[in-house]
Amino acid sequence: MFYIRCQNKAIMRVLVVAATEFEVGGLMSEVESQDFGLKILDLELLITGVGMVATAFALGRHLVTNQYDLAVNLGIAGSFDRSIVLGEVVEVVQDHFSELGAEDDEGFLTIDDLGFGEGIFKSTANHTSLKQVKAITVNTVHGNETNIQNIANRLNPQLESMEGAAFFYACKQVGIPCLQIRAVSNYVEKRNRDAWQIGLAIKNLNSFAIDLLKQMDRR
Repeated sequence: MFYIRCQNKAIMRVLVVAATEFEVGGLMSEVESQDFGLKILDLELLITGVGMVATAFALGRHLVTNQYDLAVNLGIAGSFDRSIVLGEVVEVVQDHFSELGAEDDEGFLTIDDLGFGEGIFKSTANHTSLKQVKAITVNTVHGNETNIQNIANRLNPQLESMEGAAFFYACKQVGIPCLQIRAVSNYVEKRNRDAWQIGLAIKNLNSFAIDLLKQMDRR
């Protein structure tokens, strides 16, 4: 956990959200090991735990008593899109609760179709210079070829994570501008850990996050 407060009264409060400390270790070390010299940013980190349920609960509990000007979700993800190279950092501008709904024989009814809510959420902060992508949020990471093809046919996602849409959902409920940044650690395919590039993805994710926060503080 880190929390850094600057002395400027005209501050911008920023919440950095991640599922695990492992994914943001580089950022934490950078912030804790030296004075960032912040002028307008207050930074706070929230580790939610893995999955949409843990993310929604942790954010809901935290945001009841804390207010921010911006929330930034950092994490790794799998990519359906082979044009995105492993280790690349991208911005998720739309995320989808892909499993939230009902099976209708061979079809699928979304939560929107059922009239019980909404399943698609979008970034509400100013976009970065990163490639913009659409993602799905899942309880079960895809690793079966038939299931991968089915979800590709139905939604044509570029990325998948286990937290992104829950993050967007929670931010929307309390009206906080939000931004989701992901680094691709693997392609969505039959499970093949030998091909994953988690270390590279985390390194690139943290480097981008450090630069992004420094740029924000100079504005």
